[in-house]
Amino acid sequence: MKKTVFHSYHLQLGAKMVPFAGYEMPVEYAGVRQEHLNVRENVGVFDVSHMGEIWIKGPAAFDLVQKLTSNDLSKLTPGGIQYTCFPNENGGIVDDLLVYCYEDEKYLLVVNASNIEKDHQWVLYHNSEGAIVENASDQISQLAIQGPNAQSLLQKLTSINLSDIPYYHFVTSELAGVKEVIISHSGYTGAGGFELYMYNEDGNQVWERLFDAGKEMGLEATGLAARDTLRLEMGFCLYGNDINDTTSPVEAGLGWITKFVDGNPFINRNDLEMQKSNGIARRLVGFELLERGIPRQHYPILDDQGEIIGEVTSGTMSPMLNKGIGLGYVNVQHAKKDTSIMIGIRNKQIPAVIVRPPFYKSPA
Repeated sequence: MKKTVFHSYHLQLGAKMVPFAGYEMPVEYAGVRQEHLNVRENVGVFDVSHMGEIWIKGPAAFDLVQKLTSNDLSKLTPGGIQYTCFPNENGGIVDDLLVYCYEDEKYLLVVNASNIEKDHQWVLYHNSEGAIVENASDQISQLAIQGPNAQSLLQKLTSINLSDIPYYHFVTSELAGVKEVIISHSGYTGAGGFELYMYNEDGNQVWERLFDAGKEMGLEATGLAARDTLRLEMGFCLYGNDINDTTSPVEAGLGWITKFVDGNPFINRNDLEMQKSNGIARRLVGFELLERGIPRQHYPILDDQGEIIGEVTSGTMSPMLNKGIGLGYVNVQHAKKDTSIMIGIRNKQIPAVIVRPPFYKSPA
């Protein structure tokens, strides 16, 4: 198992460690509920160094990234970030990712940990343009500082005015005494905050300065389990659960990152455009349980007559709502908001209703 540069800190904090995407990662420290609430109400830090980073550089960089990704790269300017996906030739998704635009000939692709090698090979295979492709995943560490107090904590560690960084934008600047840190106003929790990218050799200094500055604020380390409950409360997709090689971005409700505009000849565009025009058979929806229960991946979704109409892809007990919530694909005729459904949990059928995520809306 690989270890991130922060591995020893996780052990010191008593983290429960689990294998994840080839790494030994912290799944929880003080408990999922406590960590979740601390991020929603205060500030938490996640080690997400297992994520992948792939550079695309050179005169052909724009053309390659525009071809590979479903969003419209021409709308991205230096300092901007774009959420997008790699469509495959069969109507599915190779991965969802973030594209960071440094300049016209330099992009950073941030991909999911479990897909690093697959994505790298996908990029190389389709690089007929001859762009420079560098997989820097093993050289870069990443921390996500999330929560309503994330900005005030990080402001102690940098002279850059963090208020000047718009959402889904970034700067590269000094932070925690480290000269070159990517400070990204982004995150996967819906609680606000920043993601920091640094070279591995600078990771320890950033971690220690963060926790020194965060002592009086109650900064807590947060594990993968709370990361999952936080993203699910927002209705954010998780690759491998809610999207994969067999689910199209149109089915997954990701039409907003699938831009059928002139000059955007992304892979399998024609088939996805046909899906949008002709309609789809299933759709990813959110749902809330109306009685006590916890939905889990692969549980059946049924109509009010007890007929199976789909399957749960992600589910949990929401710490903020104290009710079971989830995502799943259902036949499109049952996908309307407020439709009554049931979730098969063991030998019971628990009533539920289709809702439009986010399930939880921050008071901020």
